[in-house]
Amino acid sequence: MKTDSRIVVTADGSHSLFNEQAGQHYHSIFGARQESERVFIELGLQEALERFTDSPLRVFEMGFGTGLNAVMTAREAGNRQRSVAYTAVEAFPVPLAEARQLNFDEQLGTSCTYALHEAPWHTPTIISPYFTLTKQEGQLQAFSAGPAFHLVYYDAFAPEAQPELWTADIFQHVAGMMVPDGILTTYCSKGYVQRNLKAAGFRVEKHPGPARKREILRAVKI
Repeated sequence: MKTDSRIVVTADGSHSLFNEQAGQHYHSIFGARQESERVFIELGLQEALERFTDSPLRVFEMGFGTGLNAVMTAREAGNRQRSVAYTAVEAFPVPLAEARQLNFDEQLGTSCTYALHEAPWHTPTIISPYFTLTKQEGQLQAFSAGPAFHLVYYDAFAPEAQPELWTADIFQHVAGMMVPDGILTTYCSKGYVQRNLKAAGFRVEKHPGPARKREILRAVKI
């Protein structure tokens, strides 16, 4: 899948990208910022920070994409003064020229969007006193973790575009990288995704979603 894409302004004023080859937006057109806030920060990060007192909190993102989830996580880590070690896997990195145009810093009052994209691959990079980023270029199927993760942001393209990333086998692979009671959050609540998560050893919770999204999922590793 190539990264031929164009910037889209979503309903809350924040940017997304539209991938021409996949026919998919990276974030909801009804509000990229509010989608990430609800699915990954409120449902995932805030819960994990309360549940796990380990320092740093170890977060894994499937699909670094625009970097929006990482920007929001770095902001929350700084606000709470909690250290976060953030690892992301991305098979098709966004070109730096496009990353430079994204308006997340303007929207969120941050200053790290481009630094996240510019950070070298496969090397831990200190972005702020409370946030360290390690980006891995490659496919999830080939990724293996070191220390287990407390929290997973599952933000692959929709199953219609990447069905291989929503199977019970791939969720079992992800579960193997997580601590007991670790949390996985995702925007996709399709019935077969719920069944595949359960088959992989997760307890699945349905929660109200952001704008125009009835349900989203939080899954807890049993």
